Amino acid sequence: MPFFCRDEELRKMNRRFAEDNFECIVIYGRRRVGKTALINEFCKDKRTIYFSALNATSQENLQALSKAIYQSTNPENDNYPVYTSFDIALEEIGRMGENERLVFVIDEYPYLAKALPSISSRLQHSIDHKWQNGQLYLILCGSSMSFMQNQVLGYESPLYGRRTAQFKIEPLTYRETAIFHPELSREANAWIYGITGGIPHYINKLRIRDSLDEAIIENVFDSSCYLFEEPENLLKQELREPGVYNSIITAIAEGASKLNEITTKTGMESSVCSKYIKVLIDLGILRRETPVTEKLGKKTIYEIEDNFFRFWYRFIPKNYSTILSGRFPRNYERVVKSRMHDYMGLVFEKMCKEYLLFYAEQLPFDLATVGQWWGTDPKEKKQVQIDIVGVPVQEPNQNASEYLIGSCKFKNEKIGLDELELLKRYAEVFSKGHKYYYIIFSLGGFTDELLAVGKDQDVMLLTLDDIY
Repeated sequence: MPFFCRDEELRKMNRRFAEDNFECIVIYGRRRVGKTALINEFCKDKRTIYFSALNATSQENLQALSKAIYQSTNPENDNYPVYTSFDIALEEIGRMGENERLVFVIDEYPYLAKALPSISSRLQHSIDHKWQNGQLYLILCGSSMSFMQNQVLGYESPLYGRRTAQFKIEPLTYRETAIFHPELSREANAWIYGITGGIPHYINKLRIRDSLDEAIIENVFDSSCYLFEEPENLLKQELREPGVYNSIITAIAEGASKLNEITTKTGMESSVCSKYIKVLIDLGILRRETPVTEKLGKKTIYEIEDNFFRFWYRFIPKNYSTILSGRFPRNYERVVKSRMHDYMGLVFEKMCKEYLLFYAEQLPFDLATVGQWWGTDPKEKKQVQIDIVGVPVQEPNQNASEYLIGSCKFKNEKIGLDELELLKRYAEVFSKGHKYYYIIFSLGGFTDELLAVGKDQDVMLLTLDDIY
């Protein structure tokens, strides 16, 4: 399977490899995001001990580590000796990497730490007393975000201060996602991003050949396919009470966004629900959203961050019986495809934010952050929402005087002058700056009238082709 993207991570890892110093590289990120693929690509032409820890006992992990050590020099031989302890195994690894570059990978490190709680202290001792002056290139990799951040990178970890670099592997951006299928249209690639969220594993499992629609029907809405049970399997794999987490995600998918709305739908106490929500945020499944420029408070809402979870919970539960009975293909156009523009609304907003943060070159100022804003219009006595508010980089303790105000429309019709006028009214409600720049993103393009006015008033008007 071809390897795409992650060029910057590879460049930095290879640069450190070339220096021949001891390295302790920490790689973490949510499951399926491509951590192991990145490590395999890095290791493919290097002398490597690759140990993928097991969710098993310490003795079973010691056997697996012994096999990895032995087969790094005897790949065809299955008759490997088992070390009597982890300390002796680590001593052997240190000896092998003493005078010659050696990559030692511990994948799924949280599993090993669960089986052998003292492993971080043992590694710390090996680094401080034996490995520091050698040429070992240690990689610790894990999918449990909270564990890696607290128990490996955190101040109280025995490994604190031993890492030489860390990489948090994020999902691919919308542009990186499109690299997998350059033969498809911009809108089709936007759909792929909207369904997979830029997770390489999901893009591959979508198995697109000739038709995106056929791929979606066959590889998402079929009870025998991998992606059909993925959210449920992921929750079971990561969490002790998957049913409780499922009920929270379902509540948010059905429109509950504030904590009190979620607790009402799930029947949970607020303090308990908050703890479960935090876990889902740590896993990258949910996100906490507050109007940009404002602090966490009463306006805080919760949304599904993971596009695949959002797509799954939007369309699978309500069509479950039809899918199981095999009748879904003839209903696909009506129950999914006809509703994709509506579903893609929030996805398109995310794409536009990525464009502004990572790809836009001709903006009126450098952006510190981009987010939504919502508040009450005192004149109309109703809530208004602005899709895009760009905040400029500024000096500490200074308030911004200029803002970027924008809207995102994933619709086939052309956007007219009324959208610009609406943005200007919303900017008045926002009322935090002295000068506003306007930007409108549109799938269907713009009317001639808006194009003419936009050019005169220096309003940025961007289509899907523009942001790609």
